Amino acid sequence: MSGNAHPPAEMAGQVLPAKDLPTAADWLTAQPAVRHVESLPARVAHTSSWPHWVHPALLATLLGEGLAAPWSHQREAMDLARSGHHVVLSTGTASGKSLGYLVPGLSAVLEGLDAPTGRGATVLYLSPTKALAADQRARVESWAVPGVRVATHDGDTPTEERRWIRDHAHVVLTNPDSLHHSVLPGHAHWRAFFRALTMVVVDECHTYRGVFGSHVAAVLRRLRRIAARYGAHPTFVLASATVSDPAEHASRLIGMPVAPVTVDGSPRGPVTFALWEPAMLEDRRRSATTEAADLLAALVARDTQVVAFARSRAGVEALASRARGLLADRAPHLEASVAAYRGGYLPEERRALERDLRTGALMGLAATNALELGVDISGLDAVLIAGWPGRRASLWQQAGRAGRSGQPALAVFVAADDPLDSFLLGHPEAIFGAPVEATVLDPSNRHVLAPHLAAAAAELPLTPPDLEMFGPTARACVDSLVAGGILRRRPDGWYWARDDRPADHLSLRGTDAVVAIAERHTGRILGTIDASAAHTQVHTGAVHVHQGRTHVVTELDLETATATVMPGDPGWTTHAQSHSDFQLLGAERSASLGALGVHFGTVRVTTQVTGFLRRLPGGEVIGQHDLDLPERSLVTRGVWWTLTPAALAYRGIDEAAVPGALHAAEHAAIGLLPLVATSDRWDVGGVSTDRHPDTGLPTVLVYDGHPGGAGFAEQGHARFGDWIAATHAAVSECRCVAGCPACVQSPKCGNGNEPLDKAAAISALAAVLDLLGRPVSPRSGPEPH
Repeated sequence: MSGNAHPPAEMAGQVLPAKDLPTAADWLTAQPAVRHVESLPARVAHTSSWPHWVHPALLATLLGEGLAAPWSHQREAMDLARSGHHVVLSTGTASGKSLGYLVPGLSAVLEGLDAPTGRGATVLYLSPTKALAADQRARVESWAVPGVRVATHDGDTPTEERRWIRDHAHVVLTNPDSLHHSVLPGHAHWRAFFRALTMVVVDECHTYRGVFGSHVAAVLRRLRRIAARYGAHPTFVLASATVSDPAEHASRLIGMPVAPVTVDGSPRGPVTFALWEPAMLEDRRRSATTEAADLLAALVARDTQVVAFARSRAGVEALASRARGLLADRAPHLEASVAAYRGGYLPEERRALERDLRTGALMGLAATNALELGVDISGLDAVLIAGWPGRRASLWQQAGRAGRSGQPALAVFVAADDPLDSFLLGHPEAIFGAPVEATVLDPSNRHVLAPHLAAAAAELPLTPPDLEMFGPTARACVDSLVAGGILRRRPDGWYWARDDRPADHLSLRGTDAVVAIAERHTGRILGTIDASAAHTQVHTGAVHVHQGRTHVVTELDLETATATVMPGDPGWTTHAQSHSDFQLLGAERSASLGALGVHFGTVRVTTQVTGFLRRLPGGEVIGQHDLDLPERSLVTRGVWWTLTPAALAYRGIDEAAVPGALHAAEHAAIGLLPLVATSDRWDVGGVSTDRHPDTGLPTVLVYDGHPGGAGFAEQGHARFGDWIAATHAAVSECRCVAGCPACVQSPKCGNGNEPLDKAAAISALAAVLDLLGRPVSPRSGPEPH
């Protein structure tokens, strides 16, 4: 199917049978906005029997819950874990993976109740979010297995409860951050728990990728080391619905071989998956956020429960606000049944939203990927995905939220004005015919590993055998820590040489702090934002939206990490402007192909937010304002390529056009990188110049937006030809004339998308492909020498 959409605000006036998803799917897929429909068949069930070793008390509970028999993949994982094999369970969303670890874990706990301490076996459960841990705790507590004590230990746990948890809990649910900051540094207080540690569960393990994944890999090695100190060697059970090579990823994460379970025995209803192209408005598409809001309102008006995923916090707030406005006009009684859900909300707000979605009090929810993970929300009829979520894995994770009851489900990808989204509309095989991306992490990344070795030494002095667990770069890291006075070498190992705690200086999620967002008159904390994003999102004068309510930032105080806001909608939005410079510190891999050079290595990027624009809803700029914020410097990994001026001239790109050509090519390449890497475009950055002092040539750089690198640029380098070919195709096939957000404009450009030259970018990308020996279609000029 092809063709432009009519703005779907009219959909709320059409009548669809309530709760009739096949009919709703037929109606939706007949709209001219739909470019492609994929029908995913139902999956039949394959059951097994409960193992003979399941503790009788637990078996009685399972049968009482109506769980007559496990699915085949659950049984396979149970048996592997019970026999002491580390295992990764990688089956579909809502396939009941939790039984694969709960059954062997709780059986061991029940068997250990007869120990003198009453804790002959303990289980540690790790999740990437507090919401998921709370969900798992609620499930286990609802079973009411006699004698099993379950507790959550995280940043929200009151101090008075922590001692009881350490001394009495059988199953402790936490996250890698609490493990890093609290449990491992205080392991002596946890010694009774660690002595009995039988199983460690790592849920949603695909989220541990890039720099965050590398941090978690180091934390898990520290955990193994502490457990061994108390005589425990627990079995690790990992779970994920979306990871390309589960055994490889899980093995890199925990540092030991892992057996995969990948054949899904659970049933699933059919899914209708549509690719939706918003209408063109002059020279660009209608916003994916606006389009998804209209679809959300239309579906809610038909008694259809739906979640709409947006890529940013601001997008979520705008989506929910517009949907509520549409319902206020057409179905006022449903206006309150739509809400927003995102990171930065206070915990009690998030819990209330999750509860209302489960009970059906909420029929529509606009959410960031904070709701992507396995929070147990069943019975959703449809999922809308507003803009490419960054990875195929995220797309399938989000789409899998629909149809959890086994009924037919509807998923709709609403394309944004973005190069990758444009490419995918015309190349659906890149979604439905391709596996999910490789999940990259580097446990030997020195920028990550060194502070964890310091933390490990503070927990227990490091010994030479310990270094083998941490990989080949560990000794060099330890030597540098000794040279810096952070560790002290003694005959029996390496000791922490300072008075403070190393874990206090290291954040696993790539940010050292958060900035609190506070109302000026009341002092009430609305939420938080990562310090790294504060310069662009909550600078003085920025417009900030929280749960549909608009505020203006009156002051950003970096010393107190506070952004002060006043409620009120000024009628415009704000967009930060920045300036970036880069140094090429050293290439690890280089290839010279005549006039083309392609390199991968270490770079330093210096960025400063210099001001912001005020724009009206239609996009018109009504003001430009300077800001005085400090520079931020990042040493990371990048892929860069150079072209000689002669090669560009052969393609008809004169000297004056080079900056616009390279800038536009850089934007498009960043947008298409997720096709070959595990990145989201917000994970990476880019800079281009018509003559860089380190190369003496026109140069384009795309770099990982994380200290030390995250593996994204490295994947781009490894698949450079495929990446540039897709970039050239996306820009060439875009129907705009001068360049638009669907091809060469970037939503995160610090220079206001100036200068950009679409035609010259096509020619520059074609020059790269010719020099790589790759076909170029259509050709955009003569071939370079």
